[in-house]
Amino acid sequence: MDLKQIIRTFPDYPSKGIMFRDITTILKDPKALNHALDQMAEQLEGLDFDLIVAPESRGFIFGVPLASRLSKGFVPARKKGKLPGAVTKGEYTLEYGTDIIEIHTDAVEHGQKVVLVDDLLATGGTAKCICDIVTELGGAVVRTVFLIELDGLGGREALADIDTKAILTY
Repeated sequence: MDLKQIIRTFPDYPSKGIMFRDITTILKDPKALNHALDQMAEQLEGLDFDLIVAPESRGFIFGVPLASRLSKGFVPARKKGKLPGAVTKGEYTLEYGTDIIEIHTDAVEHGQKVVLVDDLLATGGTAKCICDIVTELGGAVVRTVFLIELDGLGGREALADIDTKAILTY
């Protein structure tokens, strides 16, 4: 199954010059969604790790079923103010400013091996921030897995010290 043929592209969204890759066409097609999850799971075969961490919201779509399939724990990375209790936070840069992402302080134990999962790697700001939080909590990010990588935006370079996999590249 060619997932690129299923993904819709919207030119100039959300702003001029952006080619928005819309994965909702994959999400609504059970065969395509399972194929995408199968492809992502293949990137984790034989890898020794304990947890999957994923950012809201679309990272959850792929992170939770992968954690379930692989019998691993799942840790949500949320935007500021969405998690109760003690959190460890990091700030990252967006094209229009900065944002903050948080993980429960007790979600990653010292020495745990973590995989970060998300739908899209663009500049790598969010992913790098989450990896830094995991490291601060005492964990080690052993791989990142993305459904889509937008080549040439610096994401892979931002994660240069981490084994990074992408199913599709544009």
